[in-house]
Amino acid sequence: MSTSGLTFEVGTQLADAGTGGRHGRTGVIHTPHGDIQTPAFIPVATKATVKTLTPEQIRLTGAQAILSNAYHLYLQPGADIVDEAGGVAAFENWHGPTYTDSGGFQVMSQGVGFQKTLTMEAAEGKHHTRNKPNLARVDEDGVDFTSFRDGSKHRFTPEISMQIQHQLGADIIFAFDELTTLMDTRSYQESSVERTHRWAQRCLDEHDRLTTERANKPLQSLWGVVQGAQYEDLRRQATRGLVELSERAEAEGRRGFGGYGIGGALEKNNLGTIVGWVCDELPVDRPRHLLGISEPDDLFMAVEAGADTFDCVAPTRLGRRGGVYTLDGRLNLMGAKFRRDFSGVDEEFGGYVSENYSRVYIHHLLRAKEFLAGTLCTIHNLEFMVRLVDNIRAAIDNGDFEAYRDEFLGRYYASSQS
Repeated sequence: MSTSGLTFEVGTQLADAGTGGRHGRTGVIHTPHGDIQTPAFIPVATKATVKTLTPEQIRLTGAQAILSNAYHLYLQPGADIVDEAGGVAAFENWHGPTYTDSGGFQVMSQGVGFQKTLTMEAAEGKHHTRNKPNLARVDEDGVDFTSFRDGSKHRFTPEISMQIQHQLGADIIFAFDELTTLMDTRSYQESSVERTHRWAQRCLDEHDRLTTERANKPLQSLWGVVQGAQYEDLRRQATRGLVELSERAEAEGRRGFGGYGIGGALEKNNLGTIVGWVCDELPVDRPRHLLGISEPDDLFMAVEAGADTFDCVAPTRLGRRGGVYTLDGRLNLMGAKFRRDFSGVDEEFGGYVSENYSRVYIHHLLRAKEFLAGTLCTIHNLEFMVRLVDNIRAAIDNGDFEAYRDEFLGRYYASSQS
């Protein structure tokens, strides 16, 4: 095992990979707790649990790894308790690789977020919200924020994020970065990219110190996070800067970035283009994680552009409300038309839920507000997304990615276009 806590083995590359923002490939991420075949969809276990599912049920979906949230686990039960339990994998009885994010998105979105719309006071460069109290404020050293749980005051810095994530003990952890939005001014985006670069250096330094201090623990791999919103020059600048930090650290015999995350403000219609810009600048031998996407067309665009792994809460959140993915698009099983529909959720797709439970039964559970409804829909949605990305991986290996993409998306979105 490398000093970064993992190694990455590149497999099959798409034809013309490396040209025109096209970097798709298969591969294997080797971690201390097992391998991840890529591309891979990573379910989100925010508070050390995928809502409504046991770890055994998560494994039933075919998921190879899960991602938990440093911010939420810091607030409850506390990173020290997770550390005492043996790390997040042991704490939640997950026998496989784990990720934790830095907590930056959750912390900073309190200062700029109104539901899912992120805004900023452009004139003053200060975070604000509409009809919502400001719960976070960024300065050069870090972020002050108020707990959504009890109103208590807290502060995250790059060093504190590293300390929390080391206690959580995930195989893959992320550098603390500043969340920006598409509504930020260009000048603010520029200063934010520079600040995130400085924070990345501090994360590398603290990660190296903690790895030496906690030498009895499994090695963890720190990944840098690329910001820069929709600006090509800023995205490329941010990426090159992180790569240079990593290369310099490794040249000095210290730990660099084991991989890279692609975060920040991404417009759907530019997603593939932005990922392509970033991957143009990244070393081929490091894995890339795209934070927070799950729609099928987004997955195909991201894989083609070069992303290796992805996470998103959408499949589980959708499932708890009765929404399910099928080969012919989304369905909402709350709908009255499913009251006497005795077919499986998607009999052609199959899977545990479709083979054992009917649409009418799940419709009944949803109407009766039974918790089992969320469990069944969540199992189905995760199995659907995991298998979709597994099929994308097989299509790349078999040389028919484009044919599979066009066939799947043409059918999936046909109902919305008719």
